[in-house]
Amino acid sequence: MRACLRYATHILFQAVFALSLNAQKIVQPDLGKRSVALLKEKNFEFKDLNKNGKLDQYEDWRLPIDVRVKDLVNQMTLEEKIGFMVISTTRLAGDYSFQPNAPKAEISSGFNEEDLMQPINMFTRKPLPVPTMSAAGTTKGVMNFQLRHFILRANTSAKIMAEWSNNLQALCESSRLGIPAVIASNPRNHVTIDASIGLSVGTTVFSKWPGELGLAAMRDLKLTREFAEIAGKEWSAVGLRKGYMYMADLSTEPRWQRIEGTFGENADLTSDMIREIVLGFQGTKLGKNSVAMTTKHFPGGGPQVGGQDSHFDWGKNAHYPGGMFEYHLKPFKAAIAAGTSSIMPYYSAPKGKEFEEVGFSYNKAIIQDLLRKQLGFKGIINSDTGPIDMMPWGVENLTILERYQKAINAGVDIFSGGADPSLLLETVKKGLVSEERINESITRLLREKFQLGLFENPYVDVEAAVKTVGNADFQKKGDLALRKSIVLLRNDDKLLPIAKKTKVYFETYYDNGRTKNPITVNKPNIQHTNIEFVGSKEEADVVLLWLIPNGGSLFSSQGKPIELSLSKNKIDVAHVNEIIQVKPTIVAINFTNPWVIDEIGGGNLKSVLATFGTTSEALIDVVTGAFNPTGKMPFTTPVSEKVVSENQSDVPGYLKPQGYALFKFGEGISY
Repeated sequence: MRACLRYATHILFQAVFALSLNAQKIVQPDLGKRSVALLKEKNFEFKDLNKNGKLDQYEDWRLPIDVRVKDLVNQMTLEEKIGFMVISTTRLAGDYSFQPNAPKAEISSGFNEEDLMQPINMFTRKPLPVPTMSAAGTTKGVMNFQLRHFILRANTSAKIMAEWSNNLQALCESSRLGIPAVIASNPRNHVTIDASIGLSVGTTVFSKWPGELGLAAMRDLKLTREFAEIAGKEWSAVGLRKGYMYMADLSTEPRWQRIEGTFGENADLTSDMIREIVLGFQGTKLGKNSVAMTTKHFPGGGPQVGGQDSHFDWGKNAHYPGGMFEYHLKPFKAAIAAGTSSIMPYYSAPKGKEFEEVGFSYNKAIIQDLLRKQLGFKGIINSDTGPIDMMPWGVENLTILERYQKAINAGVDIFSGGADPSLLLETVKKGLVSEERINESITRLLREKFQLGLFENPYVDVEAAVKTVGNADFQKKGDLALRKSIVLLRNDDKLLPIAKKTKVYFETYYDNGRTKNPITVNKPNIQHTNIEFVGSKEEADVVLLWLIPNGGSLFSSQGKPIELSLSKNKIDVAHVNEIIQVKPTIVAINFTNPWVIDEIGGGNLKSVLATFGTTSEALIDVVTGAFNPTGKMPFTTPVSEKVVSENQSDVPGYLKPQGYALFKFGEGISY
């Protein structure tokens, strides 16, 4: 009887399928392959990914994705499924991702990008914990550990990335089921100070845009969408199909060490930015040209106690003294509405009675009850790097297997930071987690791969990648954004725009902690400026002073109280004040945090600009009037260290009490 029922169901499915095919025009997709045979049926071709000589449902691109996913899940072994739930850092020989003193290209900015973008050696950094980016050899990872998700942190040419991606996909194709890989990356398109491994890649061959704060400062949602579309084309050209980005966190705690990667303090602006970013990279739905987004860090990593970060034991708690937990959810709601493919919970354990005080990856009330049920998110839950063995806040007393159990039961689908899935496999084999629950995660992970079109063609055109990445048309848009990101805050003495034939001494002050002299005297040869750049302040009519405060890498944290004064962030205040006292001075300050600037100019600077990761060419165009500034502040800057110490971490600056703000959120003037 059961056999007859199965046969009848099969016949009915075939009939419905045939009718659906007749009702729509079927177009043969381009199939990319290296080693598998092609199967032919009714003038169509299909890849024989499992090498069995027949067309399986998961190989049939005509079928609905859910049908294909179900068929493949049923064919996967438990070992293959468990390998699927680990996303591992992968390496290239000589990729410079981890080595200290690795060579980096300079770009034409007022500071040396080689200094700003220097990676951190994650394996020797002390004190622990910091995220160790475990990396198995690629072949071993694919063939032995069954890994199919990788994070590429290499900073190399488009040609090498594209070739490597193709080689990885060819290796995956040769495996038992021929399941392709998803290759993810941290941001690659921004001018940034802290390019620590795990945060950003730094200066790359990709088109160059302002930092995330600078994108928000533009207040140009159309250009933001164009940025995401352009970056998405560059990424997909080299085989990067998933972004470990962007941060929907709000910079409500000015001391938090990850503010540079946010879109500022305002939930509505950040929601708009996240929406445009997701739609730009992914499209209205995932497809063969999409880069899938991983929006982070749910439910908002900004309100950290004392600004300390939860990569560390001393920063493991988030808190909401102002009662604004719901405010921090707004950008995530926007990401979900836009269709973000994945969401990443942070390490932090919430302080207070409302939630269990365990890290968000272990927090069932946060993931299942809030994110899944209340907010309706149906995509992938991707842990941050290392919550199981390095940042197990609130569950330190549990064994590794028990931590996996709690995280999976809370809702995590894929774990970042490991390379060997053996302990996760043991967790399931010992019955701590059911295979049925594992299948839920595998279904979500496979669905993303099918939607991205990777089963049909995971390969890229290397020559096209070289022509696409960083091309002049893309950079022209980026150059506009670099200029639009600059905010003019004060022009009280009317030094701006700098008059023609003015002699200008242009100095950048950036102390990276390694070079003896933090001062760079810039004498750019820019014809359209009609001003003369001189080699000393004595020769100058006007001084342009660009300050690049340096709070240190996130992973250099020692747990000491965080201060935002310029003198505490590697700026020689005496040197700055000496210049201001003797010459008319325009001060530009690069903000990666809301710095306290009351030490310079007697607290009453007359000419002030804010930058958020830009180039000297862009700054010069603004100060000379070649580009009329339009940027607006993405956050509020405090008047003193005292008001910072008294601030409520979950409350944005524009809602903080009167007397808190020096420069307000949304402030910015034009000529």
